[in-house]
Amino acid sequence: MSAGGLFTRLKAASADDWRAYVEHDFVRALAAGTLADASFRHYLGQDYLFLIHFARAYALAAFKAEGIEDMRAASRTLAALLDTEMGLHVTYCARWGMTEAEMAALPEARATMAYTRYVLERGLAGDALDLSVALAPCVVGYGEIGARLAADPATRLAGNPYREWIEMYAGAEYQEVAAAARRQLDRLWAARGAEARLGPLAATFRRATRLEADFWQMGLDLSD
Repeated sequence: MSAGGLFTRLKAASADDWRAYVEHDFVRALAAGTLADASFRHYLGQDYLFLIHFARAYALAAFKAEGIEDMRAASRTLAALLDTEMGLHVTYCARWGMTEAEMAALPEARATMAYTRYVLERGLAGDALDLSVALAPCVVGYGEIGARLAADPATRLAGNPYREWIEMYAGAEYQEVAAAARRQLDRLWAARGAEARLGPLAATFRRATRLEADFWQMGLDLSD
């Protein structure tokens, strides 16, 4: 294992796709404060639906876990998603004029369905490591995006309507979520990994990264 752990190896194996995801035009527009309100609201509504399926993915992770500590880790994340993160998301969306009932009634966009079902499929077909790798571009990627935007002097913060979003993912609380996900990847790799698995895991990571980029594009295009 390299010094950076499994996540670093997976990201290096998907460098071009990772760059296209974390430097997507949607992300650039967030940093500049120029993203259209309609695009952000469309993204927020779909992200609410996305979180519901991610909660299901962590319930599946608890089922797939072989050890009690991994079960506890998955259940803690599930509880945080259902009891904290979704509440924070709803509160944040209310400031953009969106209610929980309205978001719950939204039809799922194809990009939402594609990524969430892919994550669940990898978890159902594979083991806890396959599932964690499929989740990583979202969980760890948002932390990387937030930290990079907050540290970049070109990012507009004063008067940026998306400043709170940037600071949320750059903040210490979310950075610890991302760090914990990386540690969990390394624990699972140590327990279940072998070099022969790296290629298939990298393929899963690459596909999930592309689907994340498609989620940004869905927001830009206002696509269903």
